[in-house]
Amino acid sequence: MRSPSRELTSRTRYGLDKPPHSGKKAVTVKKPSAIDLFSGCGGLTLGLKQAGFRVVGAVENDPLAVETYRANHGRVRVWPQDIRNLPAVEVMRKLRLRRGQLDLLAGCPPCQGFSTMTTLNGRIGQDEQNDLVFEFLRFVRVFRPKAVMLENVPKLAKNRRFKKLRSELQKLGYEVNHGILDAGDYGVPQRRRRLILLAGRNAQIPFARPARHRPSVREALRKIGPRRARTDLLHTLGEKRSEAVRTLIRLIPKDGGSRLDLGRQRQLGCHRRCDGFKDVYGRMAWDDVSPTVTGGCVNPSKGRFLHPTKNRCVTLREAALLQSFPPTYRFSLRRGKFPAAQMIGNALPPEFIRRHAKQVGKHLAFCEAQSRSRPASVHKQ
Repeated sequence: MRSPSRELTSRTRYGLDKPPHSGKKAVTVKKPSAIDLFSGCGGLTLGLKQAGFRVVGAVENDPLAVETYRANHGRVRVWPQDIRNLPAVEVMRKLRLRRGQLDLLAGCPPCQGFSTMTTLNGRIGQDEQNDLVFEFLRFVRVFRPKAVMLENVPKLAKNRRFKKLRSELQKLGYEVNHGILDAGDYGVPQRRRRLILLAGRNAQIPFARPARHRPSVREALRKIGPRRARTDLLHTLGEKRSEAVRTLIRLIPKDGGSRLDLGRQRQLGCHRRCDGFKDVYGRMAWDDVSPTVTGGCVNPSKGRFLHPTKNRCVTLREAALLQSFPPTYRFSLRRGKFPAAQMIGNALPPEFIRRHAKQVGKHLAFCEAQSRSRPASVHKQ
């Protein structure tokens, strides 16, 4: 018979239930472990930490992203190199992990070759970068983690590489769940459709339930506060615009207005000659989610990135808040404003990750409880 203490331990290990108060000092429970591949500036790692994971390692090739990552996650061991030249067994050895011991392997392989903007601009055929999906698979084969999480752009779902990835995961014994979800439905103040894959060993991991409330631009930007608005360099960096552009911005109606509201004659010549990209030089709306935050989020010619009421683009700090980063998260400005914006736009929204990582944690807790109950059953027989 399964003992009550064993059942309590299996449920409390991942915080599913609180143990009764005994007056004694609580025992510290080891958090489930995770590795972040293609970590960027750390959005995925932050979401995993917020969900209760202990991120033990990360791999990232971009020096500016590594600098930002280390400024926020100093205790995580980082491999600042091209993953194609990194043996997975070396990472496993340095982290003192055995095959099958890692709880979660997570990552977002670079996806520019599959993105909508890349297609619109005609820059297709980045096969070398797109094949990084298979580097992720290589690490899965070596580590054999208990769970897998992969996030990417929606167009990857129809690509042969993704079909191959799913097939290989299934051959390794994983139950694969994947879908295209909107981060705005999961506590992120932004409209951002993403492909997410969750895979568990011999059991499927469901997605998190959509949030009851979609946070708005207003709710996100008020987190800056008056003091930070004066002292945060990510918020105070100015803009340089031509007089024609400054005039255009001033004319665009507040709170969700667009350049199309001005009529053809008041628009810039380049816009009169082009019928596409209707969101450029548009304002965000206070009480709606923002559009997808991209690397061009501080440039009005790249999308609907104007502040709802002020005659400027959203700031770097505002863009980070719309990505669900906390106002204290640090981003390196060593290479200037636009590389920092690229980092922010490429990041995974931590809140989106947190909610789905919670589901992974529940799956791991269930598996732990199951494994603890087996020896007792076998012994009884």
